[in-house]
Amino acid sequence: MFRDRAAQFKTRFKWQVDVDENGFERDEYDALNPLYVILENNLGRHEGSLRLLPTTGRCMINEKFRFLLGGSSLSSLLIWESTRFCLAPKAFKHSASKLMLAAGEVMLGFGVEQSVAVFDHTMRRIYRRIGATPEILAEQGSGKTYIGLGLGSFPPCNARRLPAARRFCRNIQAIGLTWLLA
Repeated sequence: MFRDRAAQFKTRFKWQVDVDENGFERDEYDALNPLYVILENNLGRHEGSLRLLPTTGRCMINEKFRFLLGGSSLSSLLIWESTRFCLAPKAFKHSASKLMLAAGEVMLGFGVEQSVAVFDHTMRRIYRRIGATPEILAEQGSGKTYIGLGLGSFPPCNARRLPAARRFCRNIQAIGLTWLLA
């Protein structure tokens, strides 16, 4: 997972992220005991993952992206932050959808009603393609400089939306959830 994050964020997206001597992309939020949702392929390899943190504690939105909230912060037991959405370099076609569905299932299990995420133009296209349409709370820039803050239906952590999301995902039994505690 951390190697694929390095490949995606540092190599493909050219983000300014730290990669350690093992080739792992980690940041300070990985040390906060986040909940990881990990999709594995049938060989047991990382296919995709994302990181979840409650907004009641330290999270990127309230620290790194507070400017998108106009200097305010967001804190609710019912809203978790979703970050580091990552797909393996040769992920299968429906991996993004399956990962979002798995995250929604996990969040529902914890009683979370909404998720919030900061995303770029690439992720906005992915969200649209898989039917996840966040309520845009703030946005800046355009094209490669676009950054958005969205709340709501991604992952589809709403019980009303899960049946449709399950139907959309083919071979849903292939979802593998691994909960890792840092």
